[in-house]
Amino acid sequence: MEWSAKEIVFLKRFSDPCSIQEFLDSIDYNPNEECRSPRWIIKTRAAHCFEGALFAAAALDFIGYKPLIVDMRAYNDDDHVIAVFKKDGCWGAVAKSNFTTLRYREPVYRSLRELVMSYFDFYFNINGEKTLRSYSVPFNLRAFNKRNWATTDDDLEYIGDRIESLHHYPVATDKALKKLKPVSKSMLEAGLLGSRAEGLYKPE
Repeated sequence: MEWSAKEIVFLKRFSDPCSIQEFLDSIDYNPNEECRSPRWIIKTRAAHCFEGALFAAAALDFIGYKPLIVDMRAYNDDDHVIAVFKKDGCWGAVAKSNFTTLRYREPVYRSLRELVMSYFDFYFNINGEKTLRSYSVPFNLRAFNKRNWATTDDDLEYIGDRIESLHHYPVATDKALKKLKPVSKSMLEAGLLGSRAEGLYKPE
């Protein structure tokens, strides 16, 4: 991937995963159905969750981590994609989301499943239904380096198609999922704090 001199200066501002999260939290949420490269995120200062995960993966790659993303599937809701990293043998995550509850995770989780399950009670739609259903194995974006995924002007939907095809692990049994309780009103309000209405999934 060939970053410009100006982009390299920009990327050098990131010292750790948390600093990448702070940048993602500072930019606008992109409600459009598109998937632009990390280069575009630097230019436009806007991203939806998939674009945010790709940007985070590129920034993590720049500071020495593997550019790994994980797809989280949902029922009656948007799927969510996170950039994951390991530090001292534990998993953490960086993410962009229209919900405050689906963003950064400290690297304290001993397995990928532990990390994903930290999102479970906080992954809900605007009706308050808990919607997380499964998660993929991590995907290393270096597989697409020849396509310059981080700096291209092309749409990156092909990456979405690739992670959608990965094996996904269920987070709970069907019996348990049928007994889920909705989130509290205060949790719903907290999750939607500062959200962009046009970017919210409209559940059935």
